[in-house]
Amino acid sequence: MRVDPAKCVGCGNCVPVCTMGVIRVEAGRAVVNEEECVECGTCKRFLRVEGFPAPLVRAVRAVLHTLHLAHEAPPDVCPAGALFQPELEWPRSVRKAFSDPTTKHASTGIGGRGTEEIKTNDVTGRLRNGDAGLIVEMGRPGLGARLAELDRVARAMAELGARFESKNPVTQMMPDPATGALNPEVLNEKVMSAIIEMKVPVAGLPEFLGRLNEVAAGLTSVCSVAVAGRCDPDGSIPYEEIVVKETGFPLSLTSKTNLGLGRPRFGESGVFPTPPDAMPKAPQAGSAAAIGGDAE
Repeated sequence: MRVDPAKCVGCGNCVPVCTMGVIRVEAGRAVVNEEECVECGTCKRFLRVEGFPAPLVRAVRAVLHTLHLAHEAPPDVCPAGALFQPELEWPRSVRKAFSDPTTKHASTGIGGRGTEEIKTNDVTGRLRNGDAGLIVEMGRPGLGARLAELDRVARAMAELGARFESKNPVTQMMPDPATGALNPEVLNEKVMSAIIEMKVPVAGLPEFLGRLNEVAAGLTSVCSVAVAGRCDPDGSIPYEEIVVKETGFPLSLTSKTNLGLGRPRFGESGVFPTPPDAMPKAPQAGSAAAIGGDAE
């Protein structure tokens, strides 16, 4: 994001709405620290444009100042429309793709972080029995994350044999997902947040989580870790004791359980268990049905 100095009147309304805190007012004009800006576009979307000519606004303010009076613009406006989004070229365009929720990733067709994560596993079957989904989210508003740090985490997980989710924009930036290394051209780019998704054996979780702890200690950004897997037939979570007792990671109170009501597009053998048009109909109200599910 940039500010047109010819239109900016220095009202400062863009400063508090910047999600990264990288806009400041200097010498009566707003300035964006473009090195830290993640191109989320929040400032431009939030502030409506009054459309007054900047010279007129400045002249009125000067007169009011002479009379020891002042008039501040409403907090949700940019009086002369000084904010503008320049055309972003590669690799800077990566910032907007990950940080602007109104933009869809070209590689996945999904907005925001560009991934469905593991929430659709009852339909997609990304995780099978014995698999654990390991999800590492990096970055937050006000902090963000450099892709070089995602690169460090992904490389460390790849060394242990993690299999990265192909339908994820971070994986799409890996020339060779087996190494976990991102395209060198994007390493200096900064995003609001991004998610690394991978599949690991349930039994290997202690090793992966232990290594993740080691790498996270040297990062400047923040990591949030999620583990997902299929529930056992009795409804228990196969990785619960491993995560809590062996690695010391507490389970979040906001954990989710997918009841498995979606129509599966897979079978354990990798094909439809029955033809799509022969799938059983959903149970009617009042009838009994066994429901499997996934936990995260």
